[in-house]
Amino acid sequence: MIGLPVPRTTTRISYKGVVAIVFVLGLFMDILDTTIVNVALPSLGKDFHAGANTISWVVTGYLLSLALWVPASGWLGDRLGTKRIFVFALIMFTTASALCGAAWNIQSLIAFRVLQGVGGGMLTPVGTAMLYRAFPPEERARASSLLTMVSVLAPAIGPVLGGFLIDSASWRWIFYVNLPIGVFGVVFASLYLREHKEKTAGRFDLWGFLLAGVGLAAVLYGLAEGPQRGWSSTIVIGSMVLGVIAIVALVVVELRVAFPMLDFRLLADRSFRTPNVVSFMTYTGLMGVLFIMPQFLQGPRGLSPFQSGLTTFPQALGIMIMGRLVGLKLYHVVGPRRLAIVGTLGTGFVTALFLLVGLATSQWWIRLLMFGRGIFIGLIFIPIQAAAFAQVSPASTGRASSLFQVQRQVGAAIGVAVLATVLAERTRALVPKGATGAVAANGATGAFHDAVLTGSLLCGLAVIAAWFLRDADAAPTMRPRPAKVRAQRSGAVTDLATAAGD
Repeated sequence: MIGLPVPRTTTRISYKGVVAIVFVLGLFMDILDTTIVNVALPSLGKDFHAGANTISWVVTGYLLSLALWVPASGWLGDRLGTKRIFVFALIMFTTASALCGAAWNIQSLIAFRVLQGVGGGMLTPVGTAMLYRAFPPEERARASSLLTMVSVLAPAIGPVLGGFLIDSASWRWIFYVNLPIGVFGVVFASLYLREHKEKTAGRFDLWGFLLAGVGLAAVLYGLAEGPQRGWSSTIVIGSMVLGVIAIVALVVVELRVAFPMLDFRLLADRSFRTPNVVSFMTYTGLMGVLFIMPQFLQGPRGLSPFQSGLTTFPQALGIMIMGRLVGLKLYHVVGPRRLAIVGTLGTGFVTALFLLVGLATSQWWIRLLMFGRGIFIGLIFIPIQAAAFAQVSPASTGRASSLFQVQRQVGAAIGVAVLATVLAERTRALVPKGATGAVAANGATGAFHDAVLTGSLLCGLAVIAAWFLRDADAAPTMRPRPAKVRAQRSGAVTDLATAAGD
């Protein structure tokens, strides 16, 4: 691997602050890159004289590389050291970003995007494991607020920044923008991060690595290609069947080995399983709607990518405002169950209000709806992330982080696939062939409404999942209530789960 200097100590920043800074830098680059590249696809097609199917591999190649390395990242961090792997991932991502910016043809760009996915696939799971090991259970909500804000702010900034860079400079700068962040992150992490290894990491699970890579890559490829090629396409069906078979085999194998790549045994614990289910269902609705909004704004509404990004950006502001309030106060008082139920209900309701948005609707009304959606989403992510890791042991945190990231990625892919399919099918049904002008715009708006309704129904499924959360399971991450403290001072011993509330 790479040799790293002995970490320095600093009196100005606590070690929790060091981990938070490093994690935010890596996560921001990783997630920003996902949305900022989408804005540049038309420009890439023109510069490289490539068709839509070829250009789509700029995104698909990155996603497939992520699918291979996300499951392996937990074991790599535990066995070789979280600092070593995180710095290596930063170097890989930053170097690949520079190579992508210097790409001379579409083939080289796709190859460098795959290389970029190697670093991207390790950054988030390893960074999450470091974050939750650095913060004690009672501060996990605070740590989750960092993760949530970056997870939402980065994709919101992506279209805005991408549109600006393409209009004022070149598509190459959407990759070069990572360089100063990456270089600073590598230097800072090398100087101040502490190394952490787990003695219980065990041997490398080769079959788990291969089956996870094949299964997740095949499923993600099928989901990405389904809306474009059609779900009856031989390639799509074959990919999905291969993926499902590999994933079933993966589960069987991983349950039988002592040190699995993906430890599905963790899902036997309700305190970890239920937040993962809520997260999965929430991400299907969140990312699906985020995918179709630019299609509507840049399609029938006729906005530029930059204008579209500014219109959807208020959602990130809503999440940031509510996320801070939840992380510092509400989580410890209200509990994850009530917050998640209200959040999923509110998100579904506000999403349904987009049925009232038409071609003449004010952009300020759309921005207000996006902001309101962000307020409710901000009630969801911090509680489920903090609750998911509430009872996970330090030794299992790396593998738990890998599982958590896998379900989020698959959930997001399913949400995009479902809503993209509804949008495409309804557009074909509502827009006559060769139609232009008002007829085409009205038909496309109707298709957008049908897709939005589907997204709202997906949020409804998240409400059902949130109902099964239990505050008692997340008790270690919740501060004792004043009554609990008074009882302890008077000598009474009360169960923390009772104090936190079920």
